[in-house]
Amino acid sequence: MTDRVLIIDFGAQYTQLIARRVRESGVYSEIVPFQQASEMFASFGPNAVILSGGPASVTDMDTPRAPDEVFCSGVPILGICYGEQAMVAQLGGGVEEAHEREFGRAEIEIISESPLFEGIAGLGDREQVWMSHGDRVTVLPDGFQAIAVSDNAPFAAIADEARKLYGVQFHPEVAHTPMGTRLLKNFTHNIAGCSGNWTMAAFREAEIAKIRTQVGDGRVVCGLSGGVDSAVTAVLIHEAIGDQLSCIFVDHGLLRLNEAEEVVSLFRGHYNIPLIQVDAAERFLGELGGITDPEEKRKTIGRLFIDVFDEEAQKLGGADFLAQGTLYPDVIESVSFTGGPSVTIKSHHNVGGLPERMNMKLVEPLRELFKDEVRALGRELALPDSFVKRHPFPGPGLAIRIPGEITAEKLAILRQADAVYLDEIRKAGLYDEIWQAFAVLLPVQTVGVMGDARTYDYVCALRAVTSTDGMTADYYGFSHEFLGRTATRLINEVRGINRVVYDITSKPPGTIEWE
Repeated sequence: MTDRVLIIDFGAQYTQLIARRVRESGVYSEIVPFQQASEMFASFGPNAVILSGGPASVTDMDTPRAPDEVFCSGVPILGICYGEQAMVAQLGGGVEEAHEREFGRAEIEIISESPLFEGIAGLGDREQVWMSHGDRVTVLPDGFQAIAVSDNAPFAAIADEARKLYGVQFHPEVAHTPMGTRLLKNFTHNIAGCSGNWTMAAFREAEIAKIRTQVGDGRVVCGLSGGVDSAVTAVLIHEAIGDQLSCIFVDHGLLRLNEAEEVVSLFRGHYNIPLIQVDAAERFLGELGGITDPEEKRKTIGRLFIDVFDEEAQKLGGADFLAQGTLYPDVIESVSFTGGPSVTIKSHHNVGGLPERMNMKLVEPLRELFKDEVRALGRELALPDSFVKRHPFPGPGLAIRIPGEITAEKLAILRQADAVYLDEIRKAGLYDEIWQAFAVLLPVQTVGVMGDARTYDYVCALRAVTSTDGMTADYYGFSHEFLGRTATRLINEVRGINRVVYDITSKPPGTIEWE
């Protein structure tokens, strides 16, 4: 049985990084909001528990806490920042507002030997860490001792070795704590005894068995979008149940240049997976006419997708399941863990289930994976590199790359501009360095002079970001030469554009994607 770690989320911006670091060490982990932690703890059966940081103050009333049964279970626990303070408060210690808050880089000094610091540092050694706290522990619960201190935190790391309860005031999951990955591995492997045997090969085998059990003799329809998520979903399910799967590719008219042909060629030519191609461009464009709100666009496209899937499934004689490529970031960003705005971020995914009128259940084999893990699974399934490395392209397609009303004319302009932009990226050998790149047709027209003529055309924005899992992103630093060359091609080759800008905003955790 695969070892597993449960991460109880108190609303920290870094919680997803904890899960990433644990998985990178070969241990499967899942995040659960603190409100649901009691039920999840009972059903999940974790080998260890990690309590995340959070924005609240333990000193305030009615702030998040971990279920009491977690501390009585005998399972090893690591509290991080707020998680340390919550554990201390719940076990009878003291926490108060710090006289001097700590934010950013700091140094801790190791003052007691502990398996948490094995192979990292010895007594008296100092290590760089990343702090982010306004409260601090002042009194330890019975059985605990300090194992590290900092200038402003007398209990920067604490331990009850007998009960395998640990707390750190700093954030080991971030890159600014250089030894943090080793510390987390010490906790999961050495203290909790996890073997680190979670691999994509093991996941593939287990997921195939799970799909067969879930589906039985039923029929599955899978919606292909052209991206790596739906492609991996389809190939994995086909490996599990063969011709019980039928794929439906909806050409909604919002795809990139030549994307429809590429998808059909892969699934009909390489995998021989039953594929139905539906030309619904006119239907989608008609329904989207006059809509300017991006959220309404998403909901309209999602509703039409479901309608088309349902109709095509009926033509097949009915289907019992609908498969889709929901990823773990979709689940995380679609559930309000702490009552915040994340509940609306991924509204175009049917993460919460299908409409009641549909007599189908969801099959979501990638629901537990981050984006880079999906790519690893794609390689495990021998998908071509052209699909495995393909940049993410959300289901709404070009619709959310056209702020304002969508028209056939705007789609044609954007489709050509997007193709030129990606062509320049590939020619420069940058495609694999970039996680996602796309063009956006802004709802702004400007006066320009091209040759001897006056123009009144659109502004095109270019976007490119680097990321690993899609939870955070930073803009890619193109050279001025690249941007100048690309802008020249766009203005010369794409009628309807006379200005080009490059967007350099970043995507912090939990924010809606750029549109």
